[in-house]
Amino acid sequence: MTEHAPVLFIHGLWLHASSWDPWVDRFTSAGYDASAPGWPGDPDTVEAARANPDAIADHGIDDVVAHFAEVISGLETKPILVGHSFGGMIAQRLLGEDLAAAAIGIDAAQIKGVLPLPLSALKATLPVFKNPANKHRAVSLTAEQFRFAFGNAIAAEESDRLFEQWAIPAPGRPLFEAAAANFNPHSPAKVATDNSGRGPLLLIMGGQDNTVPEAVTKATLKQYRHSEAVTDLIEFEDRAHSLTIDHGWRDVADRCLAWLSDQGL
Repeated sequence: MTEHAPVLFIHGLWLHASSWDPWVDRFTSAGYDASAPGWPGDPDTVEAARANPDAIADHGIDDVVAHFAEVISGLETKPILVGHSFGGMIAQRLLGEDLAAAAIGIDAAQIKGVLPLPLSALKATLPVFKNPANKHRAVSLTAEQFRFAFGNAIAAEESDRLFEQWAIPAPGRPLFEAAAANFNPHSPAKVATDNSGRGPLLLIMGGQDNTVPEAVTKATLKQYRHSEAVTDLIEFEDRAHSLTIDHGWRDVADRCLAWLSDQGL
């Protein structure tokens, strides 16, 4: 029986939940009860997700938050959330709503109030934004697009291998919602950043990330300036958006475990 809070891993766009499997094993070996539930509509396998993109399409941020809130309601204690990309945004929303003991957002998608929109982020998401109808569709990346958005700091061969192993279609709706967040007072990308009673938050950024450049994560950190709760930042200078799945994933996982230990979690 573990003394730690359970850990839920939340994936982002274009990666299947099973991409967290090595992390689940690593955290389990460290004494945590760890799991990686998929988003609503996610099939059980990468192959099934590619074969049926309509099952994933048109799910927005609120849908995903409600889905994970339901998962959390079935647990005996508040979990630790570890989210990548849009999963990092989801984790922050759930933490701000006091549904988690702590959260780690790795290259987390921009929340409401974050203003920087670097050109590389626009290019990384262009496959979705180039067609307004994609708001209601699931969109796939090509291997070349994946290399720019995820694998730009690793060898092309490794990026292509990761693409074949983990990449799935992703709903366009969350990207459109995030893009409009600062014009919508009721945006689903709004996080309770002023909550001083929440659990600790760690933001992790990759210094070479094209999809969520460090300027976005630094601006996210500033959004928490009115909260007295623990909010920490760690940078992996030479890493990009693939940092949770590429050959260096264990370094990131171990830093997360060390931070949780520092928090008494």
